[in-house]
Amino acid sequence: MDLTQLSCEDFLGRLASKAPAPGGGGAAALVGAAGVALGNMVGELTTGKKKYAAVEEEILALNARAETLRKRLEALVQADADAFTPLAAAYGLPRETPEQQARKAAVLAEALDGACAVPLDIMDACCEGIRLAADYAEKGSVLAVSDAGCAALFCKAALQASALNVAINTKLMTDRAHAAALDEKAARMLAEYLPLADEVYQSVASRLRA
Repeated sequence: MDLTQLSCEDFLGRLASKAPAPGGGGAAALVGAAGVALGNMVGELTTGKKKYAAVEEEILALNARAETLRKRLEALVQADADAFTPLAAAYGLPRETPEQQARKAAVLAEALDGACAVPLDIMDACCEGIRLAADYAEKGSVLAVSDAGCAALFCKAALQASALNVAINTKLMTDRAHAAALDEKAARMLAEYLPLADEVYQSVASRLRA
């Protein structure tokens, strides 16, 4: 099943069910995609306006990046579900004999690594989404500045949610050095981009209250 082809109602219904996917990872990717789409909307509302002619080319470039990024995040909704399948299968492997235990450990290690790769990719995409939101908030139409702020917050939430999805998998890894490296990668993205998202929000909120 291609989750990206479901209606909003069907996706949310499946998310609320006992179905193995989508879960937090797929939902995070979708929220990130929504944030990027909001930023793109700000850009579309800015182009073609005489008032913003000086930044027209910059906004068009942002829009092109946003469209590519949104599609990337949409694909990650399904990728997260696909990554869960081998992980679930690994947990179900027998471990009665030493040979079975060794095989299960090897398969589980590979599956956990794959299960971390997708949320890390979502995090990377959301970092770019926050950068785009910052540019849209600075250069986009003032009539849609609140949407630029929302874009930053959506991407921030998806970034944090994906970090949790990394952590729940690294916690189970027996290779603690590898787990620590993945956790550090996630931590670096959080440290750099959460403050930027908050900065965008505060800037937008201040402008709206002025």
